[in-house]
Amino acid sequence: MQDVTVVRTSVQPPYTAHLRVYEPLAAYSEPERARWQAYAAEHGPDAAEAAQPVAAAVLAEQREALAELVARTPRALPERESERAYVRVLDGVLYVCPWATRLRSWQALEELRAGAPVALLDTAVPPVARAAAEADRERWRAEHPDARPWILTSRWEVPVRWFLPFGEEDRCFVPAGEGKDLAAGAQEEGEGEGEARAAALFYLTPMAQARRRVARAYRALREAVPEGELVRGAEQVGRWLEEFHPRSLVELDYGGLVHLLGPERLLADRSAGELEEGLRALRAGDTVEALRVYGELTVRWRRVLALRYAN
Repeated sequence: MQDVTVVRTSVQPPYTAHLRVYEPLAAYSEPERARWQAYAAEHGPDAAEAAQPVAAAVLAEQREALAELVARTPRALPERESERAYVRVLDGVLYVCPWATRLRSWQALEELRAGAPVALLDTAVPPVARAAAEADRERWRAEHPDARPWILTSRWEVPVRWFLPFGEEDRCFVPAGEGKDLAAGAQEEGEGEGEARAAALFYLTPMAQARRRVARAYRALREAVPEGELVRGAEQVGRWLEEFHPRSLVELDYGGLVHLLGPERLLADRSAGELEEGLRALRAGDTVEALRVYGELTVRWRRVLALRYAN
């Protein structure tokens, strides 16, 4: 397949994109705040500047998940919640995005149940295991009624609605090159020396800016296309962002999709900027131009999504 970047590492990230929220330490109450502060002091930040991706930490999370699978009989979800997090430092402020692996596993199980054929679902996660996981989740929900994931995951595509919180100026493209940052987890085990650093593409913006953009988009879309798919997506993203501290950071990470898209398409990708242009046209009353931009953006990402069926 053309335009596919190959990374020599013991673990290849899956073809998934991630929408993350990093909250400042002030957002966490004690003793959780002290725990994350100690965690950051011990492990250090995954990104010490805005232009640095957290790709090495993503690989570490993937390795940990695979180790869980091979070390014991596979389970529908982890026995206990992860105590790991992605950590960013920006302008001297420490921001934390907990992995919340157990909570995300429950959500993934729900998605699997909704979208997979019954025979496949019963093979992957037998009914008894699903029932036990669901009962466990109900007990957990009763104890944590306000819990929400800091990370949303999308397989094989970036949903167009995820670009709403961002502008072109938030885009950060890190070309592939020689380096150790994306193979840090492998090097801890004595692997990865001299491996090529994969490209990375992500957007990072303050929460206040993200909320303003989503709110403006929602108002424009609701007036022009009140029953449209994107207006529903704007409402969904806006409600999720409202769950977090107002001084958080919001990040859209192409994750493993960089290996699917390839360097030329990554370099040329301006999805957030294109969506901004379409929304500007919509607010100016140029519905034809707005529909053209949205149609091209949607078709392009549907072509990426269609690759999941490729042999």
